[in-house]
Amino acid sequence: MACINKDVLCLNETTNITIDNNIVKEENKGTACIKKEFIIEKHVPRLALNCISEVDKNQLNEDEPPSKKQKCSKSVLKGQNKSRNCTYYQIAHEHLCSNLVEGAEKGSCLYDKCKFLHNVTEYLEKKPDDIDKTCYVYSIKGRCPRGLTCRYGSTHIENEKNIIDQIKYDSWIKNENVCLSLSKENMLKLRKKLYDFTKSDEAVKKIDNNKNIGPIIEESTKQINWKNKLYLAPLTTVGNLPFRRICKEFGADITCSEMVLSSSLLQGHNQEWALTKRHETEDIFGIQICGNNPYMLTKSAQVLQENVSMDFLDLNLGCPLDQIYKQGAGSGLLLRSKKLEVCLKSMRTVLNVPLTVKTRSGVNKDQNIAHDLIPMFKESGVSLITVHGRSRDQRYTKMANWNYVNDCAKLASPVPVFSSGDIMSYEDYENSKLEFPDITGAMIGRGALIKPWIFKELKENRRWDISSNERLDILKKFVNYGLDHWGSDTRGVETTRRFLLEWLSFCYRYIPVGILERVPQKVNERPPHYKGRDNLETLMASENCADWIEISKMLLGPIPNGFQFLPKHKANSWK
Repeated sequence: MACINKDVLCLNETTNITIDNNIVKEENKGTACIKKEFIIEKHVPRLALNCISEVDKNQLNEDEPPSKKQKCSKSVLKGQNKSRNCTYYQIAHEHLCSNLVEGAEKGSCLYDKCKFLHNVTEYLEKKPDDIDKTCYVYSIKGRCPRGLTCRYGSTHIENEKNIIDQIKYDSWIKNENVCLSLSKENMLKLRKKLYDFTKSDEAVKKIDNNKNIGPIIEESTKQINWKNKLYLAPLTTVGNLPFRRICKEFGADITCSEMVLSSSLLQGHNQEWALTKRHETEDIFGIQICGNNPYMLTKSAQVLQENVSMDFLDLNLGCPLDQIYKQGAGSGLLLRSKKLEVCLKSMRTVLNVPLTVKTRSGVNKDQNIAHDLIPMFKESGVSLITVHGRSRDQRYTKMANWNYVNDCAKLASPVPVFSSGDIMSYEDYENSKLEFPDITGAMIGRGALIKPWIFKELKENRRWDISSNERLDILKKFVNYGLDHWGSDTRGVETTRRFLLEWLSFCYRYIPVGILERVPQKVNERPPHYKGRDNLETLMASENCADWIEISKMLLGPIPNGFQFLPKHKANSWK
């Protein structure tokens, strides 16, 4: 479909359409319709030096935007930043010892060779200025666990001590819903390989030795009604707990952790176990696991079952990343159907919560294989199948094939099937329910990253022309949730900043409803360079990483010395 008025020419996927004897050229494909008064004519890109690596700085002249000829050269700034470093490094002797965060009299260091600072007075004199006068964590809990190191500490630091509002703190403790997490004792057992995995080993041996064991009977103690649920996709890096809280508040029914690597999980890595943490508002919460063999995956299922709070376990059969695929995990398992069957049946045996799978349609382009695996999924006791209607090779370059997913849903009945891909508006969602009635529900990934209020739009059947200030309030809320989750000290602030910047790399793709010539926005459409209806909206529309950093400064204060953040895509270094 195309739309034309006196000022604007726009096109979605269809090309070479004749309207009033004018041919719409293919070069306009994928360009969103923006009202003419908002389009920035003759935009000239400039290089933001603080958003590229030293190697790239030596390869390009910052005063010359990349030409079409340059884009074909190997020396041009293009592609992905695959070796991005941490945004911030903590220098030990400049930071207070964790044993003294409550105040000099509240704790003493137990280590003779501790490298951190132990003079509270000296630390407070050197400590950077507070970012704000109000500590979010203290305001809701009555106690800030970061104590003297809190970057919002003026409200709870007095006479070199961390003050506690006992009444508020007692009330918070009383009403807190603590979610089960791995104990230090069991973490130590994992690291020393002393955890008892007898149950898992026996399950795998039984399944592996008896290939014709037959269907696995659903024996879950917990049943989930999947019908018409809005499912926030497991999102690596950006699908963190603070972001999931935002999506829950906008109406997401089901949430899932980021992809957890079973190898790191079984080795007791803190970072991997942190991904399994659940917030109390996540009423239907799952953990997504990724591995390449039955023993590893079944042990992961057992240890998660016994130590964390989850409503279901999801097996990742869709990750397209080379380092995962080449190890035979993620989408690599799709090519090892016999091994995959043992994995699923063994995992199902040790679980008493539903087991689900998220798969791509296939591995190679135009060679769908998910439908061939559906009978095996059913026989293995899988409770929900989510099909991403693109192959591994396609990544995100083509529209998701919902027709194929609907065919898979017919094969899978009565096991429910969700479709993943390309939902960006309530029109997309309503049309999908009408056109593909066999699909039980929708999993939403990029749509939620670009505009997390999409869940509200879907449930209320409307478009929300959200203002820039309302969007900023959402970012402020994310920051507060990040400070609560990662901490309000300098390290926690910079961790929050890093994940905020990762999220902003998706947020800028949102095109405000009020400046669109044709609604709704499609997930595969990009606008020409444009200005917003106010300065803040213009800033939020910037595809340049330097402007994302400016937004982070508005919410988290100045960046520290040594701070660096490279965008995932080098093109975002041009503004």
